Formats: sequence, structure tokens, C-alpha cells
Amino acid sequence: MHAYRTHTCGALRAADAGSTARLSGWVHRKRDHGGLLFIDLRDHYGLTQCVIPTGSPVFAAAEALRPESVITVTGEVVKRDAATVNPKLATGEIELRVRDLVLQSAAEVLPFQVATDDDAPEEMRLRYRFLDLRRERLQRNMILRAQIIHDIRERMIAAGFTEFQTPILTSSSPEGARDFLVPARLHPGKFYALPQAPQQFKQLTMVAGFDRYFQIAPCFRDEAGRADRTLMFYQLDVEMSFVTQEDVFQTMEPVMRGTFERFAEGRAVDGGPWRRLTYAQAMRDYGTDKPDLRNPLVIRDVTEAFAGSGFGLFAKIAAGGGVVRAIPAPGAAGRPRGFFDKLNEWARAQGAGGLGYIAFEADGAKGPIAKNLEPERLEAIRATCGLNPGDAVFFAAGKEEEAGKFAGTVRTRIGTELDLIEKNAFRFCWVVDFPFYERNEETGQIEFSHNPFSMPQGELEALNTKDPLTIPAFQYDVVCNGYEMASGAIRNHKAEIMVRAFEIAGYPASAVEERFGGMLNAFRYGAPPHGGMAAGIDRIIMLLAEEPNLREVNMYPMNQQGEDLMMGAPSTVEPARLKELSIRIELPPAKGATGSKPS
Repeated sequence: MHAYRTHTCGALRAADAGSTARLSGWVHRKRDHGGLLFIDLRDHYGLTQCVIPTGSPVFAAAEALRPESVITVTGEVVKRDAATVNPKLATGEIELRVRDLVLQSAAEVLPFQVATDDDAPEEMRLRYRFLDLRRERLQRNMILRAQIIHDIRERMIAAGFTEFQTPILTSSSPEGARDFLVPARLHPGKFYALPQAPQQFKQLTMVAGFDRYFQIAPCFRDEAGRADRTLMFYQLDVEMSFVTQEDVFQTMEPVMRGTFERFAEGRAVDGGPWRRLTYAQAMRDYGTDKPDLRNPLVIRDVTEAFAGSGFGLFAKIAAGGGVVRAIPAPGAAGRPRGFFDKLNEWARAQGAGGLGYIAFEADGAKGPIAKNLEPERLEAIRATCGLNPGDAVFFAAGKEEEAGKFAGTVRTRIGTELDLIEKNAFRFCWVVDFPFYERNEETGQIEFSHNPFSMPQGELEALNTKDPLTIPAFQYDVVCNGYEMASGAIRNHKAEIMVRAFEIAGYPASAVEERFGGMLNAFRYGAPPHGGMAAGIDRIIMLLAEEPNLREVNMYPMNQQGEDLMMGAPSTVEPARLKELSIRIELPPAKGATGSKPS
């Protein structure tokens, strides 16, 4: 007999009754029923109930076991009585009558219970992640993660792509976030960067003559953590030669849709082709470039209805070049006054002055705003928003960008409050025609808005003749349920366009040559038109697992401060090692320090 097990803890069935079996695993639970001690023994594959009678020579040892101790038990497989069968367990028809017990590893008192999913403080869960991972939910999430990645890899290969690996140590690149830097010991004063994405390498792979590349790529960005973003993440990185934007859509949409359909478990998945929204349309109708299309509400522009009206606040905003956005609220007119007051308080907590509304009741429009508007203006608002008696409408007003974004936040809140958001569904769209540039409000400098290596629509002529802020790029996102799931572009493959594009963003030609000389040089030797995208593996898994936080679908995540509490990273380095790397540490002054020396 094997030293540790003849079966896993999820394998035994009624047909095994009468045989001798050996199992190894963790003590999940213990129950003393007076004369019988029950141990639920758990391994990766399942759970088996083990029974030890009071007179057994191993009873004392079993009674002393703490939860999560690792043991090996040997005994007879016995059918349970019909009244004691557990239909929730795959092994629920049998139990193991234990004859021998070997303690392989004793567990200390647990910092939190593994046998339940009761919440423990996140800091404790991350510090003892190896314990947290023993829980059924997280075990299920990690297996789901492996299955999804395997499924994506198979679909990509079936679509004619070849998997390549690109360097982890590279040069710094303006990808939109800070790089993690690695000191180069053999080159004092110089640094490698961990890649924010394999952007340049995958483009160079196309220049090298390969046609369809993909990689499940690790990416690193030194930025603040949040629920749907971490310092290190994985993406499905894709690039294709001789393709248009439409070719990318037609190739990649079936891959992503197929994965969602396989793991949806009864939830609805949009068929194809997915809806297309321009960036401008998404911002106008939903107040965000990541619209949740499970929410049926559509924002409308009612600026004209308030221009020159008796409602002074909105009339003044309209006269000053601002906008008034309307967010419909179907069926809300009949809600009690407290519903509207609560939303008004919520809006103030968001930094807005409040949340004005009109309630279209059966006997007419009601509310403070309605009292100051002529009937024809009220009718124009009602018609524009498609409202019926019993509906209400809320308003966001101000500068176009600010009002639009706030209207998007209101749309989400109203959809949630009225329970309008579709359940058990994945709703997708492509958002296209992102602006190539944007203006930094703090510095006034024109910057790349999305990806500096994208092809501007109109190419060099547009860069030379148009206002940079009006130039769209061949850039696109895939959005699912309000999350950016993938991002991509048709790339610039011409050196002169690249130099000019960076020049507009404040990079002289010499700087472009210095920082991107490898790519520029490659473009000068014949580069094919190419494009691709990158889909967030972690976000795909998060959506399919219905988890609110990326840390729940990553094996060993960091906390929001970028700390690995289990391994103690980041950590200090001994002075000798720093000297070897030609690095001197200059820490910022402690908070509250004045900088003066003691007298």
C-alpha cells in the first residue's frame, strides 16, 4: 500500500465499501458525538468523513488534533446508513472507519478559520495567504483561473496564432504609468525597466516577419492599487500583420466570446457582432468610456431646453457654454420624497451641488425645477428622454466633461437604486475612435491619451494640418459590464509618423531616437501594417468568478499599498549590496519633520 494514500479525499464511493483505503489530508472539522469522533478530512480533491470509535487505540491521538493538522489515516470503507447520507458531498454515501492514524504535521492555533468562509481582515488573509488559499472558494477560483488561461491559449492557437515570449528586463517606456526600475550592476547609474506591456517587442515581432503572435504576458506598473488593478498582472497580448481594425475585431471577438460562453454557467453572453460605440458617443450617452450596458438608461442632452429658461442656475450654465445632461428614471415619480432627498444628499457627498429632478406624474410635472419651466420646455425634456407618466428625470449640469462624467455616475446610481441593471449577463461593446491626444490640465501640455504607438487617423497629414486634440486614433477597447476588459490599436508602422507624433507630445526627435531607437530603426527596414490588442486575464477571471476584487483571483496578491505581507516585500537591502549596485538611499523626511538640527 502507498505510504500516503490509495485514494484522494474526493474519490471513494459506495462501490468501494468493504475495501481498505488510505487517505492523507488536512483536518477540516472535528465533531465528538459521544462514543464516536468524526473527522472531515480534506485535500485538493474533496472531503471524506472519517470515524473513530472511543475504544480505538488512535482515539486519543485523534482527539488531540487541531484543525488543519495533516494526517494519514487507514481503515475500512463503510456505507453510511440512509439517514446519514450527505448528498452535498461526492463521498457522502460512505465513511472511513479508521484503524491507523499518523500525524504528518501538527498545526498551531489558526489565526482564522479555514473551514468557513467567514470574513477575516484582509491584512490577515494576505499575511497567511497559504491558509486562505485552502478555502473552497479560493481553491475554486484558482482552478477556474488555470482553466480559463488554458482555454484562451487553445483558442488562440486554433485561430492561427503562435505563442512567443518577450523580455522581462527592458528599457523604460512611456506607457501611461510609472515603470518598475531594476539597477544594472554591470552598468553603474543605468537601469532596466520591467515591462508595462510587451508593446514594442510584439510590434518588432511583426517587423521580423511573424504573422500572428500571442502571449500570456506578465506586466508591471508602479501605480496605486485598487480593486480592479494591481502592480503586477497578466494579459493576453496579441499582434497581427496586414490587418485592419475590423480584422482584429472579427478575429478576437470569437475568442473572447467563446471563453465567456464556456465558463458562463447559465449566464447570458452577448452574441456577435458586439455593439460598436465611438468614444464620443460613449461619453455622451453613458458618461464614461467604460459603459455598463446591462444598465438600460441613456443620458440625454437637454441644454437647449434650459437655455434662456426661468430656471436660473441651469440657464446661466447654458449661457456660459456649459451643458445640462438628463438621466431618465423610469417609474421613479411615484417614489416617496425621501428617495429624492437621499439621492440629493448622495450627490453632495460626491462633490456636486445637489441632484435636481423633475417628476412627470399623471397630473403634470412636479418638483422645484418644473415650477420654473414653461410647459413647452417641460414637454421638450419629456420627449427627448422618452419619458411617460410615472417617470422622473435627474440632471447634471456644468462644463461638458465634468457634467458628462457626473451624469455617468448618476446613471449607475439610478440604475442600482431602481434595480434596473440586468442580472446574470455579460454585455460587451467595442469603444472606438479614442482621441490620440489630450491636454494635461495641470501643465497645459499635450499628451498621448491612450497609446503612443497607435496610428493616428489621417496619418502624417493629420498630424501636420489638424488641431492635435481633434485627431482620433485607430484605438479601441473592449468593455464588459462596466470594466475595460481589453485595449488595442492599429499601430503606427512608419518612422516619420512616429517622430512627428512624439514631437507634438513634447519629445524632440533626438529623444525619440534615444528612447525608441530600436523600433525606429526597425521601421526603416520595412514594417508591415499591423495591429492587435491586450485583454486583461485577471479581469476576465474576476468577471467570470463574480468576484469584486482582483486579489480574489490571484494566487499571491499584494495589498493596496503594494506590499506582500506574506513574504515581507518590499524589503530593505544591506548596504554592501547597494554599494555593489552604485546606489545611495536618500529617504524623504519623516512626516512632521522640520528639517532643523537639534541645538
